Amino acid sequence: MKKLAIILTLIGVAFAADAAPKKPQTWKERAAARFKPMTTEQKNAIREALPSSPTARPKKNHRVLVFYRCETFIHTSIPHGNYCLQEMGEISRAFTADLADEYSVFSKENLAKYDAVIFNNTTSVAFENDAQRDALMDFVKQGKGIVGIHAAGDSFYKWKLAASMIGGQFNGHPWTAGGTWAFKLNDPKHPLNKAFAGKGFWHKDEIYQYKPETYAGDDNLRILVSLDMSKEEVTKILDNDRFKKYKEQYGPGPREVPVSWLREFQGGRVFYSNLGHNESTYANPTVLRHFLDGIQYALGDLKADTSPTTKAGKKNPALAPAKK
Repeated sequence: MKKLAIILTLIGVAFAADAAPKKPQTWKERAAARFKPMTTEQKNAIREALPSSPTARPKKNHRVLVFYRCETFIHTSIPHGNYCLQEMGEISRAFTADLADEYSVFSKENLAKYDAVIFNNTTSVAFENDAQRDALMDFVKQGKGIVGIHAAGDSFYKWKLAASMIGGQFNGHPWTAGGTWAFKLNDPKHPLNKAFAGKGFWHKDEIYQYKPETYAGDDNLRILVSLDMSKEEVTKILDNDRFKKYKEQYGPGPREVPVSWLREFQGGRVFYSNLGHNESTYANPTVLRHFLDGIQYALGDLKADTSPTTKAGKKNPALAPAKK
């Protein structure tokens, strides 16, 4: 009887395992499980926040590729970013945006149609072969644009050149999505900071810090926006015992935590902003103008000084701190 009970138990476990819902495995399955349909109210909020015109007149009818595939964490804000970017292009008439989540789009033939590639919250992007990697780098060398939004800085762990191109690689986010943080303008008069009208600001979003060994630094990047570490609300979070390891990595005392930057890279133009984890970010008019200006720079329409911060003729520019 004891053996029979054991056998019946094993059979029951097997049936239960078969009956249990299977964990999504493919990218499409995982995305379908994470993404929620956008409401009419959410779409309207985005459209109302979008710039009605570009800052610079487009030199041509631009087409951009918005890539949003994730191999690890999937941000629920991706559909909001995709919708925002497509509507931004249409309403401002600065570009037309195509969406894609398959690596096959990275061929020389397909990329020839585009003037910029936008990596929208991609995580751990890992191209399938050298032909795809070569196609993207050839695209950049032709003088075209790359834009990274938020988790584009949490990608390319198996491709050092692309990680270097973005300029920073994820190393945790002590400043969580539920917090409202202070931001300063490192270069208040820079054209890509025009949206902020020369003033620092407060914004609710998740903010990354970057691996010291892979962050390109202000010798290579023109830093536009950073966390305002003069504000107690920003610095006190680092006293949490959870972040002891980061104190060892970055050392004691104040440090810079960059948020937005631009650069030239192998003949191409790169704009990156860490803003964009929260769905609500895509209904913030000021941030969306900042994004559009960054995209227009990447497209070559908006002229902007790309001299690295430490080589821009003003090693210590007058900062614009956040004000409540």
